[in-house]
Amino acid sequence: MDTKTWTLIIKPKTSSFDLHLNDLWRYRDLLFMFVKRDFVAVYKQTILGPLWFIIQPILTTILFMVVFDQVAGIPTDGAPPALFYLSGLVIWNYFSSCLLKTSNTFTNNAGIFGKVYFPRLIVPLSIVISALISFGIQLGLLLVLLGYFFLFLDSQIQLNYYLFFLPILLAMVAALGLGFGIIISSLTTKYRDLVFLVSFGVQLLMYVTPVIYPLSFFSGNYKALILANPLTPIIEFFRFSILGVGDFSGWQIGYSVIFTIISLLAGILLFNKVERDFMDVI
Repeated sequence: MDTKTWTLIIKPKTSSFDLHLNDLWRYRDLLFMFVKRDFVAVYKQTILGPLWFIIQPILTTILFMVVFDQVAGIPTDGAPPALFYLSGLVIWNYFSSCLLKTSNTFTNNAGIFGKVYFPRLIVPLSIVISALISFGIQLGLLLVLLGYFFLFLDSQIQLNYYLFFLPILLAMVAALGLGFGIIISSLTTKYRDLVFLVSFGVQLLMYVTPVIYPLSFFSGNYKALILANPLTPIIEFFRFSILGVGDFSGWQIGYSVIFTIISLLAGILLFNKVERDFMDVI
């Protein structure tokens, strides 16, 4: 009698909590292939290539310096405006990139999902990881500018040990972007109108995040509104670690951690539920 040993058995999931997260490790080679694809696709057939990751924050920082520093006169807590705006942009760009790209997971990859099996969560994870490359480039730009101000302009920049918490901050930003992104992606399989609202909503969200102003600029109800944004303590923490300016507390960081965990878990559970029958909807 001929007996066969199956290396992979595909079967329906029994519940929304049956996540099979161990499959992500088994398909790690595919994950790295998607990471390479996502990064290369950004600058493929462009003249300047990865330099756009540097040009974009430079031009945005210059615009912020003219509009919000010179014209509006919004303070930067004593930090050099260029460093203040760029430090906020580095974190914000990573979050917005994770959120916007993962929010299109199902609609952009319907062709692949309908032809071959692999853990669907690999696609949004690859987006989050590939976005780390552009973050690293922009962080390098920030460090170069930081060194220039410290060596040649004698700025009172105070690097401190809080900088060692950067990997944790990055993990929180990635988890927030991934959580919100896959929630939106799951909802857009039925409600396509959300696709048009996401990019607009992200632009509005930046203005309730201390990217172009310090948290200390507000008080009362306005400050409470901005603190309701889980990104606020993260950006303030990051600025404090490299510039010595920032307004945050332990309970605010704790709020961001709890909010991040809840949003990520909710996103994974909803993603897991939708992926079972999304092809019939799309």
